[in-house]
Amino acid sequence: MPERPTPGLNYRKHIMIRTRFAPSPTGYLHIGGARTALFSRAYARRHGGTFILRIEDTDLERSTPESVEAILEGMRWLDMDYDEGPYFQMQRMPRYKEVLAQLLASGHAYHCYASRDEVEAMREQQRLAGLKPRYDGRWRPEPHKILPSVPTDILPVVRFKNPVEGSVAWHDLVKGPIEIGNAELDDLIIARPDGTPTYNFCVVVDDWDMKITHVIRGDDHVNNTPRQINILKALGAQLPQYAHVPMILGADGERLSKRHGAVSVLQYQEDGYLPEALLNYLARLGWAHGDEEIFDMEQFIAWFNLEAISRSPARFNPEKLLWINQQYLKFADNERLVKLVRPRLEHIVAGIAAEPPLGEVVQLLKQRSGTLTELAEAAALFYRYSEPAKELLEAHVTVSALPALRHLALQFARIEWTKTEINAAIKTAATDFKLKMPEIAMPLRVIITGTPYTPGIDATLALLGRTAVLQRLQRYLDSL
Repeated sequence: MPERPTPGLNYRKHIMIRTRFAPSPTGYLHIGGARTALFSRAYARRHGGTFILRIEDTDLERSTPESVEAILEGMRWLDMDYDEGPYFQMQRMPRYKEVLAQLLASGHAYHCYASRDEVEAMREQQRLAGLKPRYDGRWRPEPHKILPSVPTDILPVVRFKNPVEGSVAWHDLVKGPIEIGNAELDDLIIARPDGTPTYNFCVVVDDWDMKITHVIRGDDHVNNTPRQINILKALGAQLPQYAHVPMILGADGERLSKRHGAVSVLQYQEDGYLPEALLNYLARLGWAHGDEEIFDMEQFIAWFNLEAISRSPARFNPEKLLWINQQYLKFADNERLVKLVRPRLEHIVAGIAAEPPLGEVVQLLKQRSGTLTELAEAAALFYRYSEPAKELLEAHVTVSALPALRHLALQFARIEWTKTEINAAIKTAATDFKLKMPEIAMPLRVIITGTPYTPGIDATLALLGRTAVLQRLQRYLDSL
């Protein structure tokens, strides 16, 4: 753990930029969290700073070891390494209690003995009166104020003594100037009756101790920021700069949900996306560098700045993500793709033959595939024959094409088995039998591959091999 700064020291003059990604392990690493991590890491890298991973695991009812591992695995898959961490809040309880004691001793916090039922009744009365529900400060110590008698049957919470006058103002590095009156903020609970600290308090202590200089997070945290700033001021701590990034919406403008694609980033791995493609897409969700669409992380880091983040919510577009993934597949290294495609292909075809070489199949198909899953499904026809559906044969194999197909069966047995010679044989047959190229190419494609969708027929047949092509073609002709 970094050495704690001296209260009030302007340490920004003495250390480099430090950012953090602080997920709660109550689920997987989702799209929004991954983008926050991406922006925080890029800002630190851009300025030669430090990127920290912190696991905020104080929600004991919802935090699980499985969620922690899912977050770490998601970060590993995305290749988003961090310089420090992961730090775990549950391992820092002694430090939180130390700071709680400090705030109590300085008069910036106090014990509140109002029961849960009492607080709820208080808020209900305020709602009925048309007021904003809030804690009314009945246990807040003030000069000349007589507090209620301390009950013996209630364990107190600890509340932060928020200023009642003035306002909290900061220049948000994304949203611009923000100011919130202290009168809008009630006295926040910073420790529960059992002594465990609450979220907003732990975040403050962590950011202070870890010398975080820039807090980059979702704008759902804007309402937490004035409370955290007031606690930091009470501790005499240097304030970080804040950058609140607008949320991600679905294409329909609604809050992002599972039906929009708000699933674990590891689900995108399962679905056959490349991590660099997902990162490229996330970088463009609410940030832009001119009209640039495709760029690697090194280029992104060189370009990244907070000022270019849009103040409006971004919209998640699955079609755009698929397009970007397709661009990455086109130029991906074949050896790498073979390693990624093989296990997917083995789920489709048991025992993949050595011929044709999977690397050559990948090279042929990657130009047309949107995901690794699509690539594996397309590759299956080279290792397993699927009988063409009757409907496909009826739709594409005409009576006029049959003589040409019989002729090609003879020609294919004689020619040199190359893409060039196959193409020439098909063109000659089309000319000799007065057919247009699709009228002979499509029947060949359906009969031999079982699908009307393949790369060029000459390249496909060349890679399938003479033996497989002749067997499949002759089998169909013999069935007539």
